Amino acid sequence: MKKQRAFLKWAGGKYALVDTIKQYLPEGEQLIEPFVGAGSVFLNTDYKSYILADINHDLIALFKLLKTNPDQFINDLRPLFNEQNNQFEAFYQLRDVFNGSNDQYLRSLLFVYFNRHGYNGLCRYNTNGKFNVPFGRYKTVYFPEKELYFFAEKAQKAEFICAPYHEVMQKAEQNSVIYCDPPYIPPNKSGGFTSYYSNIFGFEEHENLSKLAETVAYKKNIPVLVSNHYTDYTMTLYNKASHLYRAEMRRSISCAGGSRKKIDEILALYKKS
Repeated sequence: MKKQRAFLKWAGGKYALVDTIKQYLPEGEQLIEPFVGAGSVFLNTDYKSYILADINHDLIALFKLLKTNPDQFINDLRPLFNEQNNQFEAFYQLRDVFNGSNDQYLRSLLFVYFNRHGYNGLCRYNTNGKFNVPFGRYKTVYFPEKELYFFAEKAQKAEFICAPYHEVMQKAEQNSVIYCDPPYIPPNKSGGFTSYYSNIFGFEEHENLSKLAETVAYKKNIPVLVSNHYTDYTMTLYNKASHLYRAEMRRSISCAGGSRKKIDEILALYKKS
């Protein structure tokens, strides 16, 4: 199976680690991803069905629209990817349009535009829920047509849900497998957390997630695989996992390509023996 890239850039995207993740994902009928992000694991696995969730409403609405009518959506998106729109003034005008609009179809088109034209492909909102990523200043911008079509085709096997992780995990049924890719704990535990949509996913949430993984795996017999940075803290956090694996990958986003460095990651598998 040829590796497939997501049509979105994504902080913490799992394209580089997907082969390793697949080694440790148990078999099952359905894969559930409570933190789907750009969907690299979904795109590179072959379960019969998927439940893909995130708390970012714009992201889930985009996926639903693309699944329903890919030809129309891609044709409407293409005109946004021109030289005129890869300019400072145009970017901020379109950002204002996005932040002032309740038209979800328009917001979905612009969401993809911002992902490719904005700084480092970041997705960030301020405390008022306004998208505030700055212009990326790229000389050329790639239009991910083939990636959009591949996602739309694969999405026919998927249900998309906008909901917090704990609600999604509690819906899991027998023969399901759960993969959790939460916002990562900083490599230095004293470092600051980044915003997870409009909330901060801090130590308390990570602890709640690890406890829920234990419950779902050991009481409901539904395996859960969780990824995070490999640190002393995460080794303790996931000490109830049945297996802990160490992997190495590059950071997905940095200010300069030359400054990217390999960091260790942890994969914690909760599975009833």
